[in-house]
Amino acid sequence: GVPTTRSLSLALTGDEVLRDVLYDGNPAYEKGAVVCRVAPSFIRFGNFQIFAARRDTDNLKKLADYTIRHFFSAFKEGTKEGYLQFFQEVAQRTIDMVIHWQRVGFVHGVMNTDNMSILGLTIDYGPYGWLEGYDPNWTPNTTDAQGRRYRFGNQAQVALWNLVQLANAIVPLVEETNPLEEILGGISDSYQEKYVAMMRQKLGFQLEKTEDEEIVSHLEQVLQVTETDMTIFFRNLAKIDRSAETDEKGAFLAPLMDAFYQPEEIKGELLKTWRVWLDRYLKRLQEEEFSDEERSLLMNKVNPKYVLRNYMAQMAIDKADKNDFSLLDELHQMLKKPYEEQPEYEQWFAKRPEWARHKVGSSMLSCS
Repeated sequence: GVPTTRSLSLALTGDEVLRDVLYDGNPAYEKGAVVCRVAPSFIRFGNFQIFAARRDTDNLKKLADYTIRHFFSAFKEGTKEGYLQFFQEVAQRTIDMVIHWQRVGFVHGVMNTDNMSILGLTIDYGPYGWLEGYDPNWTPNTTDAQGRRYRFGNQAQVALWNLVQLANAIVPLVEETNPLEEILGGISDSYQEKYVAMMRQKLGFQLEKTEDEEIVSHLEQVLQVTETDMTIFFRNLAKIDRSAETDEKGAFLAPLMDAFYQPEEIKGELLKTWRVWLDRYLKRLQEEEFSDEERSLLMNKVNPKYVLRNYMAQMAIDKADKNDFSLLDELHQMLKKPYEEQPEYEQWFAKRPEWARHKVGSSMLSCS
């Protein structure tokens, strides 16, 4: 359900490629391969910036008109109004895409303007990854490890920054900045509303309540007090009985225990912290009209059971390097239906193993 370019094929070339994966002066040969990706268009924000930087307004206009004509035909090319409508649509699609990333715990890792699709599609998969423990500061990119510009919790801000760059690029076509600034302001304001609406779905709320934003914010804090797997937590939250009563022994946490990396820590003040939030959550659920079964079905449509964790991809790569493509095929089939239970793949509904915590390729990746 996440807007994305698609992978059509993956083929070995027969050549070997020299790569210095950790940039530490220890290059090694790997099998070369070509992946063929497909999309309606690969036009990026950066394509507009190039012409703007060169002050080449003629080609900037040709590119904008071409893009509108072929991909945004509801708008009138060659007009100020058309360019503004085009920018509004691009901005909306971009923010909606990032909302989906946040929903499934995906971190792009390299959100440069040349890696941003004008169609609001996920493009240029580089050092990407899915959250293991819920950590807004996590980035999968080794070259981003210091500044963490592209960390999970900052993706919306980077997307907005990129949209500012796109707006700056098309100013020569619009010939004034105020309407572009108004669009950016509206998109920025709407992001938080859209984010809360998405989180409301993840939590199983169908009604809109003013307290929901605070419940979401509270949960984001609690998820960080002990290492908690994002995918498992939200998937298993659907199993909570809203009529359950919390107690000092912590039995109410049973459906969620598999999500904790250190379950033995959940006692004392930590248990109390979880109990406070769950009390609040259960009380809020009781205001809903749906049964627990109906709520569970709805939650499972937005909370994937299976995601391509980095260690899983690395295991598939290691086997493929030995000409064993069985795991690649298995993951491929499983990830076609990430929201379905698929009991035959239950082994992949699990926290990252400890051996993968710091293993190259299984924790962080480089552009090589």
